[in-house]
Amino acid sequence: MEHLTIEANGANFHLVRTGAGKPLLLLHGWPEFWLTWEPVMARLADRFMLIAPDLRGFGDSDKPDGPYGPDGHATDMLALMDRLGIDRFGVVGHDVGGAVMQPLARQASGRLAGLFFFDFVYPGIGPRMGAPDRLNHIWYQSFHQMEMAPALVGASRESCQLYIIHFLKGWAHRKDAFDDVLEAFADNFFRDGNLAGGFAHYRASHAGRLAMMKGEAPLLPPISVPACVRWAEHDPLFPYAWTDRLGETFSELDLAMFPDVGHFPHREDPDHAAMEIAAFFQRIGWS
Repeated sequence: MEHLTIEANGANFHLVRTGAGKPLLLLHGWPEFWLTWEPVMARLADRFMLIAPDLRGFGDSDKPDGPYGPDGHATDMLALMDRLGIDRFGVVGHDVGGAVMQPLARQASGRLAGLFFFDFVYPGIGPRMGAPDRLNHIWYQSFHQMEMAPALVGASRESCQLYIIHFLKGWAHRKDAFDDVLEAFADNFFRDGNLAGGFAHYRASHAGRLAMMKGEAPLLPPISVPACVRWAEHDPLFPYAWTDRLGETFSELDLAMFPDVGHFPHREDPDHAAMEIAAFFQRIGWS
């Protein structure tokens, strides 16, 4: 796997590239960085060129000055692919990455061969996210916007590790999914700026999420890029029942449940995840 630092859209981005074939851009969620994709990348490198960046604010990429959300990340990724000399590509994303893929598809649909999603936020979830029985699952979205949050979580490496592990294990159905990289994740988020850089996404997304939960989000035309969604059977954060309105956001949708996993299908069952990704892009002729 090749590590690169590329300047794009006024910032330096760290990315990992491996494999050969049609290009796929892999977009991570929170609390993650490029390393979350390593098991899937190892399984797909014989069929695709895989590009896994750290989004702005995460990993070894530059940190934003203030809030930084999906629209900004989408512009970053288009500029990054330009700098790599890649005009057309497929995208695979999860969580924050899935939020980024939606404006990416609206900004540059002609450049995208297809979109493959694991569990993520989209407008059709609506008020359900803020229902009383869900608030104990999304408290972190408010906490991350507090000025004291990075200093509190990052008071020591131990406090940082405990916080990150709480989500990696709590949201997973297969609790050992990250056991081989827990130290690497703790070290990564304990680096200067990485907690605040990741929290910047929640500050930038706050108004849009409130509007969604109030039923006041603007109606946008459906995304026409072919989309495949494999939603976890046991995601405690985003229940499978919330997939019922995906057809309003994606006009060409392939939806199915991903069995026996929690919030991190790509990490909990990388064999099945890689198989689903490869099969989708083969079906649409991007392989």
